Amino acid sequence: MTDVAVKPTPDPALRRLRFGWFAYGWASHTFEATVITVFISRYLPATAKNAVGADGRLHVLGIPIAPGSLFTYTISLCSILLVVLMPVVGAIADRTGRKRELLLGFGYTGALACSAMIFIGPTDWQLGALLLIVGYLSYSCAKVVYNSILPQLSGPEERDKVSSQGWAAGYIGGGILLAANFVMSFFIADTALLARLSLCTAGLWWVLFNLVPLRILRHLPRSESQRAAHGGSVLTQGFHELGDTLRHLRRFPLTLLFLVAYLVYYDGISTVTTLSADYGQHELGLGDSTLLSAILLVQFTAFGGALLLGRLADLWGAKRVVAASLVVWIGLVVSAYFLQAGNAVQFYALALVLSIVMGGSQALSRSMFSSMIPSGKEAEYFSLYEISSSGTSALGPLVFGLTLQNTGSYRDAIVSLIVFFVVGLGLLLAVNVRKAIVAAGNTPPSTLRR
Repeated sequence: MTDVAVKPTPDPALRRLRFGWFAYGWASHTFEATVITVFISRYLPATAKNAVGADGRLHVLGIPIAPGSLFTYTISLCSILLVVLMPVVGAIADRTGRKRELLLGFGYTGALACSAMIFIGPTDWQLGALLLIVGYLSYSCAKVVYNSILPQLSGPEERDKVSSQGWAAGYIGGGILLAANFVMSFFIADTALLARLSLCTAGLWWVLFNLVPLRILRHLPRSESQRAAHGGSVLTQGFHELGDTLRHLRRFPLTLLFLVAYLVYYDGISTVTTLSADYGQHELGLGDSTLLSAILLVQFTAFGGALLLGRLADLWGAKRVVAASLVVWIGLVVSAYFLQAGNAVQFYALALVLSIVMGGSQALSRSMFSSMIPSGKEAEYFSLYEISSSGTSALGPLVFGLTLQNTGSYRDAIVSLIVFFVVGLGLLLAVNVRKAIVAAGNTPPSTLRR
C-alpha cells in the first residue's frame, strides 16, 4: 500500500496570523483597483487641463509638461524614487524585524493620502500630484514588507497556496469597493465629484480594514537574528546591508536568473493590463461602461483564478503552472490583435481569460521567489523583486509606444508585447528551481521536480 503524504493543518495561532496578512491585502488592493486603474489616472490630467487648458503647459521646476502627461510623469518619478527607497526599506525591515510596524506605518500613510484626495479641486494639480506620490511610494514600500512576511506564515509545502489566497483576498476586496463606486456613478452625475469621492473611499476602506492586521499581527514573531544589535543608525545600516545583499546576490545565480525572468515577463503582464482599457477605447471603440464593467469582471474572476492556479501548483509545481500561464498570455496577446472593433462580447471573453492567469501567475512567482532567498534577508530580496515590478516596468510601455508611433496601429502595438512573454518564458524554463531553493538553504516542496 502506498503512503500518501498528508499536509499538516496549521495551528490556530498561525491561521490567525495568516488571516491578518490576508486582511492587509484586502484593505490595500483598493489603491491599485480604484485609485490607479480607474480614477486618479483620469482625474489628475483633467485638473491639469483645467488649470492651463488643453494646449497649455504646466511648469514643474522650470520644466514644461503637457497636462495630459502629468499622471504618467508622476508615476515615472515615483518609479525612480522607489529604485532607491525600496531596498533601504527592505534592509531596515530585516535589520529591525519590525515588519508589522513598517507595514502598517506605510499602509496608513498611503491610506490617509488617498482619503485626502477628496480635497483635490478642479485645478489643484499640484495637490493631486503630491498626494499621488505619497500614496504610491507608501503603497509600494508596504508591499515590500508585506511580501517578506510570506515565508514566516507558510512552509515549503503550502507557500503557493497561501500566496495565492493572499492575492485572491486582495482582488475580492478591491473589487467590492470598485463595484460600490460603480453603483455610486448612477447617482452622481458630476464626474469630478464622483472621482474625488471614490478616491476618498479607497483611503477610508484601507484605513478601516487595516484595523484587522493592526490587531492580529501584533503576535507576528521576530527571529533572534533580527533582534540582534547592530552598530550605527538604522538608515546607515540599511544602506550598508543593501550593499551586502547586492554583493551576495551573485552567490545565487539561479535566483538572479529568476529575478531577471520575472522582470521581463511581469513587464509584459503589467503593460497589457495597464493599456488594455486604452486599446479597448481607441482601437475597438468601446464605451466607458463596457471598459469599467470589464475591469470589475477582472477583479472578481481574478479571485478565482488565483485560487485555481494555486491549486494546480499543488499538483504540478509552481514553475510548470507559471510557464503554462505565460503560454496563455502569448495566446491572449495574439487574440487581442484579431478582436473585432465594437465587439464587447469578445473583449469580455478576453478579459475573463486574462483574469484567470493574471493573479495566479503573480502569486506563484512571489511564492517561488520567497523559496529562493536566504532566511533573514526576505525583505531585502523582496525589495529587489518589487523593483522588478513597481520600479522598472517601463520597457513594455516604451515598446508599445514606439510601435504605435511608427505603425500608427494599436493592433501592432499590442502584439509587439509578445516578446516579453516569449523571452520571459525562455528564461524561466532555464531556472532550476530545486537547485535555487537548496542553494539558498531552504527545503524544496515535494511537488517540485526541477
